[in-house]
Amino acid sequence: MTPQIEALLRTADPDAVWAVGSADRVHAARPVPPGGWDSPLQADALAPALALWPVLGTLVAEGELALHTPLTAYGEPSPSGVTAHQLLTRADGPAALAALTRLAERLGGAPLGDCARDRIWQPLGMTGTRLAGGVLRTTLADLARFLRHLLAPAGGPVPPAWTAESLRIRTGELTPARGLLWHPAPAGVWAHHAPSGPGPALWIAPRHDRWAVLLPGSAPTPGSRLRTAFREAAFAREAATAPAVAGAPLL
Repeated sequence: MTPQIEALLRTADPDAVWAVGSADRVHAARPVPPGGWDSPLQADALAPALALWPVLGTLVAEGELALHTPLTAYGEPSPSGVTAHQLLTRADGPAALAALTRLAERLGGAPLGDCARDRIWQPLGMTGTRLAGGVLRTTLADLARFLRHLLAPAGGPVPPAWTAESLRIRTGELTPARGLLWHPAPAGVWAHHAPSGPGPALWIAPRHDRWAVLLPGSAPTPGSRLRTAFREAAFAREAATAPAVAGAPLL
């Protein structure tokens, strides 16, 4: 797996930062020198997955949020009948994300960055991740901690039931098919990334016990093509038997 990914990105995007792993270890990675795993990275497009989505999951678990209750019941101005569930399945648009962020902040009693820090990032040891003014800064180590936690069978701040409910089709026969802030990719993989462009991307496949993250550099290859090629390499069959990466962060 590692030679295949390295060959792909050496040609398509030599400055990309990436990692692939499972619940118990990182199988392959390319951190950023010189700080390596703890080098700061700006990944604004991942804020919905790293902050908004898990915070909403804790609010659902606490009974503070019912996904099928109209937002107006929570004091959130919105068209009549619109629910958090509807917005989570169509949250590619800024308006939906903005409404969900206001809802999370109203119910959580603090700005989204503070809610995510207290509820998710600090419990997971994600000390290099922060959100302020719409800017998300994180590290490859923190991204690995977060994704490994989502594959863990139990325990930790993100409720396993929320992950399971989010990573299934929630749109019925409507297209495009969507989960809750995640969308399906081939072979049981779920993805989170901007709908277009070369931005960062996350993938997770619970049934394969595998995750992957890609933060492109100055990629000459169009974003969707690079993401597809990376995902196919990262979730290839041989990835399941890859050894652990020395120096990779622990949970």
